[in-house]
Amino acid sequence: MNRRELLKRTAALSVAAGIPSLLAGKLFAGTDGVQAKSAIGKTKPVSNPLTPPAEGSIPVAFPISDHAVIIDFCGPWEVFQDVEIHGRKDPAFHLYTVAETKEPIIASGGMKIIPEYTFRTAPAPKVIVIPAQKANDAMLEWIRTSTRSTDVTMSVCTGAYVLAKTGLLSGKSATTFHRAYKDFAVEFPDINLKRGARFVEDGNLASSGGLTSGMDLAFRVVERYFGRELAEETAYNIEYQGRGWTNPDSNLVYTAPPRYTADKRLCPVCGMEADPTITSVYKGKTYLFCLRDHKETFDKAPAKFVSAAQGQ
Repeated sequence: MNRRELLKRTAALSVAAGIPSLLAGKLFAGTDGVQAKSAIGKTKPVSNPLTPPAEGSIPVAFPISDHAVIIDFCGPWEVFQDVEIHGRKDPAFHLYTVAETKEPIIASGGMKIIPEYTFRTAPAPKVIVIPAQKANDAMLEWIRTSTRSTDVTMSVCTGAYVLAKTGLLSGKSATTFHRAYKDFAVEFPDINLKRGARFVEDGNLASSGGLTSGMDLAFRVVERYFGRELAEETAYNIEYQGRGWTNPDSNLVYTAPPRYTADKRLCPVCGMEADPTITSVYKGKTYLFCLRDHKETFDKAPAKFVSAAQGQ
């Protein structure tokens, strides 16, 4: 049984149990913050709308490689697959994974995934979802080329690094995981990093904050294609109560950087608690890091990270 069938059966059981309002189409009546129409009954306009095809499904590609973070791509995948256009024969979105080869990918947590397509055989996507991962040149070139004809190429969490390495974000605005703000700003000074953004849109490029933020950006894409009401319905059906997709500035809590304290030393690259065995000395002061990769990053530009850590 697929997800769509499961939702239909669940709804049918609910109706049988005495919730006839579902059949009557009153799913959202009286629900605070969920109604997608104004008091005069007109659907609220959507900013930067996208035009879905008259028929058929919107192809959505998920480029993945080893260690891709599961929630970064599974969260948006769930959002897109649960969109149901009433009276439409085809699913709203056609979802598929793509990688350099069809050899199994070991994602975060050990999940094994067999990619459906390679970069050579994948259908042309209208939406690309880029999770946090380490991308090779083949992936970067595929993203770069495919984005010429996408409606949205979106990154999730530190998938922003992958998108940035294609060069497509140069001179544009983006966001990323809050623990990566300092490192991202140092590595990509030509990108306008927006701290505290749930998601950022710039042309056909979009980026979200960390992890669950990717689901909000996916809902935002649904809204742009099909309107606020259908996005609300999808969120309601999967019991997603987050409202970040309606407000790109809803991550403001992450604008305040973590601080060093007397009993805890934080990594100057990401702000996470450091490992006392991983250190560097800069201008007579010892700095601790959570990962050796972050120590190497710090050593390349220590002055920039020290200034950022001190809030200067």
